[in-house]
Amino acid sequence: MHTAETLTLARLPSGVEVETTVHTYGDAAERGTAGSQTHADDGDGPTVYVQAAQHGREINGTETLRRVHERLDADDLSGTLVAVPVADPLTFDRVSYTTPEALDSVNSNMNRVWPGDEEGSLHERMAAALWEYAGDADYIVDLHTGSLEMLTHTVYLDGDDESRRLAEAFGTDMLLAEAAGDDADTEWSERNFGGKLRVAATRAGIPSITPELAHNKQLVEPAIETGVRGVFNVLRELGMLPGDPEIPADQTTARNHLGRVRAAESGLFHPGPEAELGREVDAGDHLGRVYDPTTYEVLQEATADRSGVVYSVCREATVTAGETLVGVAMPADE
Repeated sequence: MHTAETLTLARLPSGVEVETTVHTYGDAAERGTAGSQTHADDGDGPTVYVQAAQHGREINGTETLRRVHERLDADDLSGTLVAVPVADPLTFDRVSYTTPEALDSVNSNMNRVWPGDEEGSLHERMAAALWEYAGDADYIVDLHTGSLEMLTHTVYLDGDDESRRLAEAFGTDMLLAEAAGDDADTEWSERNFGGKLRVAATRAGIPSITPELAHNKQLVEPAIETGVRGVFNVLRELGMLPGDPEIPADQTTARNHLGRVRAAESGLFHPGPEAELGREVDAGDHLGRVYDPTTYEVLQEATADRSGVVYSVCREATVTAGETLVGVAMPADE
């Protein structure tokens, strides 16, 4: 069975309500329950919470959930699937990554404030409203997308075995293990990554993953179908649907937020031929150059600072100092 309910996330200064739709499939939908009552403590199968479009330009996750809706026979589901196709309507309407300062001057990025605060800033209140569902789930899948030039991958919190199991089951070729807290690099704390849904949930004892389906602003078939297959894989891995998940034979596990080649100066970035997605590079390999568009002076010869696999390349040529030019996934220590 399937139900859909309108959820008020927050209220704008004018009094206009920020709303989204929460879809519930399976056991809880049949009982007519929602929110904290969807938990599987009553003997039913597990509850999986899946959301998309925390960042409004990342729309392939939204289309993924629409296709899951079309293809899922909820009567076959052992347990409950809760799906939110548009987690942040404010960024979705603006086709943006964050909200304008006028709407939330404290927390422009919703994925930095979990589990939220019902008396906090606008994004904190929105996260708190969704946490009523996500925080009571047994597993969480937070669908995101990256840039046009990024390998599809799944991120999980390093050291959490159940989250890794979920990541492997989702079925992308690459897995990125993200260190947290004292084990992470300085960027992790500076960018408040502890407020990500996946990190907050895992720390709360809920195994969670973030699939990055690649490509934003455009509906891209390979990314969408990877997402659909991944969601069904998770449901099969957890015994909520019959059959086995379709998992690649050779999955690569690497470290997240390491091996980023950054712009030392602002200018125009011209990637080199070695900056090719999926290519293995060694420390010192040339990946491109940044030059001054007015004087033509080469400002930086960008090189890999470690060996690994190229998983992202900046194709928007105008870059600012500190921006990531090329992402190199460093193999994880097994």
